This record gives sequence, C-alpha cells and structure tokens, in this order.
Amino acid sequence: MNYISTRNNQKNFTFKDVFLKGLADDGGLFVPKSIKPLKKEELDNLKNLSYNHLAAEIIYPFIGDFMSKDDLISLISKSYSNFRSDDVVKISDLGDLKVLELFHGPTLAFKDIAMQLIGNFYQYHLDRDQKKINIIVATSGDTGAAAIDALKGKSNLNVFVLHPNNKISPVQRRLMTIHEESNVFNIAVEGNFDDCQNLVKAMFNDEKFSKAINMSGVNSINWARIVAQSVYYFYAYFKIGNGHPLSFSVPTGNFGDIYAGYLAKKLGLPIDKLIVATNKNDILHRAISGGDCSQKKVEETNTPSMDIQIASNFERLLYDVKDCNSEVTKDVMAEIKNNTYKIDKNDLDKIKKNFVSEMLDENETVEMIKTINDEHQMVVDPHTAVGIGAVRKLGLEKNCVVLSTAHPCKFPKVIEDAISKTENLPNSLKYVYDRKEKFELLSNDIEKVQNALGAVSQLAKQGIAIVQDNYETRIQYLFNNYFLKRIRKGNNII
Repeated sequence: MNYISTRNNQKNFTFKDVFLKGLADDGGLFVPKSIKPLKKEELDNLKNLSYNHLAAEIIYPFIGDFMSKDDLISLISKSYSNFRSDDVVKISDLGDLKVLELFHGPTLAFKDIAMQLIGNFYQYHLDRDQKKINIIVATSGDTGAAAIDALKGKSNLNVFVLHPNNKISPVQRRLMTIHEESNVFNIAVEGNFDDCQNLVKAMFNDEKFSKAINMSGVNSINWARIVAQSVYYFYAYFKIGNGHPLSFSVPTGNFGDIYAGYLAKKLGLPIDKLIVATNKNDILHRAISGGDCSQKKVEETNTPSMDIQIASNFERLLYDVKDCNSEVTKDVMAEIKNNTYKIDKNDLDKIKKNFVSEMLDENETVEMIKTINDEHQMVVDPHTAVGIGAVRKLGLEKNCVVLSTAHPCKFPKVIEDAISKTENLPNSLKYVYDRKEKFELLSNDIEKVQNALGAVSQLAKQGIAIVQDNYETRIQYLFNNYFLKRIRKGNNII
C-alpha cells in the first residue's frame, strides 16, 4: 500500500516510511493513497475471529511491505499477552447503550491497544535493520504512560515524553514518571498539551535536526496507531451489531480515536454516526455542528485528556472533505493556523453525513458519573461520562456503543466528587504509589529560556553529541536552547 501526505499527494511513501516518520516533512499527515472497502463476504469471514486474529486481518493490508503476516500475528499475540482481559477489550451493558471497555492494558487506557503493538513494531524494525532511534511524544495524560510502558527497556531506542505540568491527574503522571529504565525520559512543560504538541511538531518539521538524531513519534498522528485502533470498532460490531449499523460515541481530544472509527467505516464496516464528545474545550463540537474552527484559550477541566484546542488528526478528515486535494488542504491548514478558517456549508454537509457532536461541561460530567452509578451501579471515568452524556443529549442511545477510554481509578478526585468514593488501582498496579518519581521540569516562558547557541546546523551537531552522551544531564540544554525558543517565536507547525 502506498501512502501520501495530506499536503502533497504526489510523493509516495511506504508503511515503513510512514511509521518511522510519524509526521510528513511538509507538516502534513500520512494517509493511504487509496482505500478499498471490504466486500460483504469479506466482512462475514471476519466476524467469528478472535481479537488477535481479527487485528491481523485488518492491519496486514496496511503494512504488508513491513513484515510477513506470520510475524504480525506473533507480534500481536506478544503485545496483548499482558492485558487483563483475554479478549483485549470488554463490552458492558448500560441500559440501551453498550460500553466498550478499552482500558484493560498495562496503563489503564485505550492508548495501550495501539501502543503495545507499536512498541513491538519498533523493536522488530531496529533488530532487523540494526538502527537506533529517538522517539518524542507529547501527551495530555494517557499517551505518555502507554508509550513508556510499551518502549521501556527496549534496545536501540530512547523515548522522551512531554506532559503539561500540573495539568494531568497524579495517577496519570505517576504511570509515566516512576520508571527507572535508562531509555526513558520524562519532561514536564510549563504549559498545556497544545504547547507540548507544538514542540513535537516543530522538532519533526526541523528536517536537519530530526534526521540528525533519527527521530520518530508515536502520537495519535502516527498512522500505525489509527489502524490498530480501528480494530476494536470491527470487534464491537461483530459482537453486538446483529446486522444493524452501529453508532459510536467517542470522548475526543486529538481526533485520532474517532478517526480510527471513520477508517473502519471507509473499510466497509456498517457504522451509522460517529459521535464526537467533547468537554468545554469544544473546538471540535463547534467545528462539526457549525463550522467554527476558531481556537480559544485551553481551559483546565476534570477531563484533562480533552483539554486540547488543536486536534491534529482533523486534518485527515478535512483532506477527505476537500476531495483529497493536497494544495487546498495546505491552504486550509494555514488558515486554521491563523485562526481565520470556517468550514463552508458544502463541506460541513459532507462531515455531517458521518459525524455529529455534543459537549459536556464539568458539572454535567460529575452529574453524569453520579447518574450512571445510581442507575446502573457502574463507575466510569470522566471521559467516558462525557461520551455517555453526549449520546443522551443527542437521543442516540439505540444501537450505540460508547468507547470507555480509561479506568476510573486514574481520576480519583472527580470520582470522589461525584459518588463520594474512589476506585482502587488494580492490584497489579498498586506499586505506582510506592516508587519515586523522576522527571525534568522545563519552562515554556521564552524570557526564562537561555539564548540559543549558533545556527540550526550547529545545534543539530550538538544534538548528535547529546544523543551519544547523556540525555539525563543534557536534555534541558537541548530543549531550552532550541525548541522552546522556536515555539515561543511562533514557528510552530499545525
């Protein structure tokens, strides 16, 4: 399968290129050049497969140039061997709704499902090609922990995770910062998730630097994650669809998880509506309901994984809406960056054929957690509560599945506010409170950042030295003297 960038559809890439690069050099996102929907008989052949074998059948057409199917099956089995559910995911009843539990992996969030597989993809590539690589990740809470767990201790790679300081839950932070493996580096940035994400994008966009340190990324923009996440939409449909199209409600921040559902629909899965559920950082709700793409100040909420105003994966949808015209897409993204873009009626009508949206504020989220517990004796995390609340507001409970994206124990304060008790960590993870945390705090204030040394080329050479030396003692120099300064000057790339 060939891939192209949303900002240049003339140059072809392999899956290996797409996986290792994460973000295209032109700032665009990778998408398949074409997608062939599965025929009814092909879908029928998938419906009785185990999760692992279903994953192999869905994923292999997208990566066939990267490894054999036998190797893929082996890596999938290895990736999910430490999940607390034998079927990787679970489906629970909530009245007319179904809840797809995606948090049974090692870090209690849906991110584990793709990340464990990606970690083994990296090791497969590095072992085969004798390469070394540096992986840079921005996180709003869950991605970082999942990436670290998937990549810790693996040979020939380092993983750097940037999280917004004091803007994620203590459990989310500890699941990242208690690890002692020498290839793991945690960085708390004085800013919000968008600041962290912009840092990562700027690093990727600096071609000299990214090539110098052999840089890769595992944020939701990485196509491998999108493909891996599309599998559980198929799994849910085959378990409970009964031949009827299903709608899926997805707590949404960076638009990656719900785009995976859109991919499943493009592959022929009978999906009715994809429900974008947001908190009061509601740029996606405003965009889908009325075309408003204006970015506002990020507000801290009790659903921190959705405290985002730059939903990177939305570019992939806009590319489709613009009839796969990369030049037009590039212009649109420039307008979004300048905060001047509004989706026109024709394009909005195209979006609404597949998507609807709704938002819940913090009080509504707490009340929804309480209501669900009172009505069904079920405790859900605040993001899942937003997904359920969106469905109820829209009146779409029939034939609908809500993606439950995290274990409620990761958000003890919100749960206690709602039902006057907390959920305990699973026994296998109680050690996270006993271990010492380890992370570096970096300022996002340009006034506090040291002046950069030399030109970009010189800094890139210094970067190589840093990579070959000691990240732990030199990392602050690298970030302060280049990336933070560059972002604060407005050189971030959307």
